[in-house]
Amino acid sequence: MNLVIAAHPDDEVLGCGGTIARLAGEGQDVHILILGEGATSRYAQRTEAPAADLRRLREQAHKAAALLGAKGVTVHGLPDNRFDTVPLLDIVKAIETHVNRLQPETMFVQHGGDLNIDHALTFRAALTAARPMAGAPVKRVYAYEVPSSTEWSFGQFAPAFRPNTFVDIGATFRRKQEAMALYEEEARAFPHPRSPEALEAHARYWGSAAGLEAAEAFQLIRETR
Repeated sequence: MNLVIAAHPDDEVLGCGGTIARLAGEGQDVHILILGEGATSRYAQRTEAPAADLRRLREQAHKAAALLGAKGVTVHGLPDNRFDTVPLLDIVKAIETHVNRLQPETMFVQHGGDLNIDHALTFRAALTAARPMAGAPVKRVYAYEVPSSTEWSFGQFAPAFRPNTFVDIGATFRRKQEAMALYEEEARAFPHPRSPEALEAHARYWGSAAGLEAAEAFQLIRETR
């Protein structure tokens, strides 16, 4: 069982969409937990976000998950780009609920050195929820990068992203692109890191680093054998 944790709708696709599709294609169960609502920071008054925007993002998240082959997706409503206004314990408990219910052996979560504060707090909360106590289900924790956040920290926020695990997504990269295209408001034109061209260049870059045509990069945080 694999659990992918993301702060915002689209982070799960940007960071490990190809890996989700590959795992699902191999017959593995993948569940996605998205903690934030992903829209209210776009407005001067945070309460101005139309309900239709929030509903559309949730619908897009479910469509993307289905396209990638995930078994299910849950979207919480934590305030966008304001996770630092929420008690960390509340974020931990939201993740713990899913860990206890799903009993995942492998967890994927965005990297803790990202520029986005929600990403950093999601990483910390996930590690807390997955702490290796006796009987805990999570045996492996991988951190993934999110284009337009991980690289834009320029390594100034510890810990820096140091990938040491690469997943071949040569056969699933196009599915990742299709899933990202479902998030119509999140994609950007080249040379933005979330543009289709930049995402492909990124996958080709990590592929070349690992002797593959296309890859997603992860940092293994811990593994219990």
